[in-house]
Amino acid sequence: MLHRIWLGFFLVAAAAGLGQWLLLGDGDVFQRMVRAMFDMASLSVELAIGLIGLLSLWLGVVAIGEASGLVRKLANVMSPLFTRLMPEVPAGHPAISSMTLNFSANVLGLDNAATPLGIRAMQDLQTLNPNPDTASNAQILFLVLNTSSVTLFPVTILLYRAQLGAPDPASVFIPILLATSCSTLTGLLVTAWVQRLRLRDTVILTWMALGFAVLLSLLAWFATLSAEELASQSSLISNLLIVALIMSFLLAAQRRQVNVYETFVEGAKRGFHTAIELIPFLLAMLVAIGMLRASGALEGLLEVLRWLANSGGMDTAWVDAMPTALMKPLSGSGARAMMIETINQHGVDSFQGLLAATMQGSTETTFYVLAVYFGAVGIRHTRHAVACGISADVAGICAAIAISYWFYGV
Repeated sequence: MLHRIWLGFFLVAAAAGLGQWLLLGDGDVFQRMVRAMFDMASLSVELAIGLIGLLSLWLGVVAIGEASGLVRKLANVMSPLFTRLMPEVPAGHPAISSMTLNFSANVLGLDNAATPLGIRAMQDLQTLNPNPDTASNAQILFLVLNTSSVTLFPVTILLYRAQLGAPDPASVFIPILLATSCSTLTGLLVTAWVQRLRLRDTVILTWMALGFAVLLSLLAWFATLSAEELASQSSLISNLLIVALIMSFLLAAQRRQVNVYETFVEGAKRGFHTAIELIPFLLAMLVAIGMLRASGALEGLLEVLRWLANSGGMDTAWVDAMPTALMKPLSGSGARAMMIETINQHGVDSFQGLLAATMQGSTETTFYVLAVYFGAVGIRHTRHAVACGISADVAGICAAIAISYWFYGV
C-alpha cells in the first residue's frame, strides 16, 4: 500500500508539473520541484540529527520506568478491563499481559516499544482464534483501540515541535488528549455495536465513567478560562505531568535499588540508532511531498476543500492542515512529513501548525497497523476491522478541528 502511495505522489507531481508547463506556461515549475527535493533531503537529515539527544533522553527515562516496575503495575491495573471487553480471552491468558503492556506503551507515547508488544499480543490472541486466516472479534477490537491512538504523552509530536523551534512544545498536550479520547471512544462504541459486546459491566462502566469524569472536569474547567489562561494552564499541566512521570520512575527505581544512572545510559544508547534509522523514511516521504507541493497538485486538492468550505459558509484555515489528516490512516511517516511540511510553511505555533500537530496525535495509522499486526499472524480476512478503524479516524480528525478552533482560534 505505502509503496503505491509513494509512487503515486511522484506520478501526480509529474502530471501536475506538466499541466503547469503546457497549460499555464509555467516553465519554472520543474526548477521548483527539483529544489524542493534537495531542500527536503537536507531537512530530513537535520531533523533526524536534532532528534538524537531528545530520543535518547526519553528512551533512557523509559528504561528506568521499566526497571522501576511501574510500567508493569500499570499493565496489571488495566488487565481487568480487557478481560471484559474480550470475553473469548480467558483470564490469565498471556494475551492479557501482552495487550496491557502494549496499551501502557501507547499511553506513554512509546511508539517503538508499542509495536513489538502489539505484534506479540496479536500472536497470543491468534492462539485462541478458531479460524487462523480470519480476524477474531478480540483481534479486531485490539487493533481498533490501537489505531484510535490511546496516548497520554504524545512524546514524538512534542519532540518534533521542540526540534522545529516551538517555545513551548507541550502546549498541544491537552488538545491532543481530548481529540484522541474522542477517537478511542468512537472506535470502542462502533466495534462494540458491531460485535454486540455487553458494555453494561461494572468494570467497563467504571473505567468509562472515570474517563468521562476526567474529560468533563477538564472541559468544565477550561470553559471558565480566557484564551490566554487556557493556553497557560494547558502548558502547565502538560509539563507538570511529564516531570511527575519522570520523578515517579526515578524514585520507584531507586527504592528497588536500581542503578538509575547505568539504566538510563543503557536505554539512551538506543536513541542514536532510532534517530538514524528515521532518516530513510523521512527522506522518502519528505522528498515526495515536497515535489507534490512544488508541482501545485497538493494545493489543487486543498483548493477543492476550500471551495467546499466556502460553499458551506465555513472558515477555511483548517484546510491547510488537512494533508496530515488525509495521510494519517495510510502512513505514520507520511503524516509526520505532512505535519512538518505544514509547520515549515505556516509556522510551528500558527493555527495550521498547531492543528496539524493535534491531528497527528488524534489517531494512529489504521492501514499500517492492520498490515503489520494482521500480517504478523497471517490473517487475510479482516472482516469489520477497516470500517471500525476508519470510523475512529474520522471522529479523531473532526474532534481535532473543533478542539483546535476552541483552543487556538484563528
